[in-house]
Amino acid sequence: MQYPADVVAFRNETLWSYARDPETLQQVHQRREPAPEYTLRCFVLARLVKVFHAHARFAPSLPPVSDDELRMRLRAVLRRDSRAVSAPESRVVFPGFANLHDFSLAREPLLKSEAGGAWQSYFQRGHWRMILPFTRSGQVREADRLLEAVRANRAAVLHVFTFPSLTVNHAVVLISATDSPERIRFRAYDPNVPEEVLDLEFDRRARSFLLPATSYFIGGPVNAYEVYCNALR
Repeated sequence: MQYPADVVAFRNETLWSYARDPETLQQVHQRREPAPEYTLRCFVLARLVKVFHAHARFAPSLPPVSDDELRMRLRAVLRRDSRAVSAPESRVVFPGFANLHDFSLAREPLLKSEAGGAWQSYFQRGHWRMILPFTRSGQVREADRLLEAVRANRAAVLHVFTFPSLTVNHAVVLISATDSPERIRFRAYDPNVPEEVLDLEFDRRARSFLLPATSYFIGGPVNAYEVYCNALR
């Protein structure tokens, strides 16, 4: 994947604003007023980025098509299997645009209306895995699998969370990774903050993923696993 070319330009907004309580040092939140309109779609946007990476092709030199035709092509991409990759000749072509980033800037309302609803984030089929125990050895194996996914240019979607507290419950798309004996440094597209690359680490000694402080999380250890990748997830 290439950043920012292969990601969506607009934000998934959060319903809440987050901060660290100065006395307890715990994460606290309060509802944002006025409530933002486009929310709870981090998994929706992460999947969109993944399927476009796997099934779409942009052709900026070709003449643009109508919005109705674009809608049909967008739906065709979204219907395709997130676990598969299309051959170049069978990809859905988007004429008149250089990449997904440009497409999402020019046709933001269209993408927002077609990408999916907030319920699709809540009912993503891999959520069942979140409630089961996560061992440190299992997270080592997951980190190594994710490293291979990045090297294979698979646009892996990562579910990062804390359970049962759920101070964070989020999806990002891995872009690149750097490996060393101490840690794996992943760089990711963050649907909540698409204008910045998210740096996510896996600490090999602690055998834990570490999510930095963001506008929606105070930072710290999280569990993580790939979704939109097999029959169960």
